Amino acid sequence: MPADRLTTLEIRSAEQDKTIEELSAQVAEQWGVIERLRRQLEMLTERFSAIEDNAGSDIPVTRPPHY
Repeated sequence: MPADRLTTLEIRSAEQDKTIEELSAQVAEQWGVIERLRRQLEMLTERFSAIEDNAGSDIPVTRPPHY
């Protein structure tokens, strides 16, 4: 009986080690995706700000005719 319990614990430990390694790899992959998306968001934010700055206000601000 004690040998069976030890074997069971060793198997369970090996399975948990494998699961931890898989989860760690998944977290590392997701972190890479998050970093790539963060850089892309910063780039798009800068582009949007540049477009806003270059657009200016071509339409003069006037009162509507009903005033």
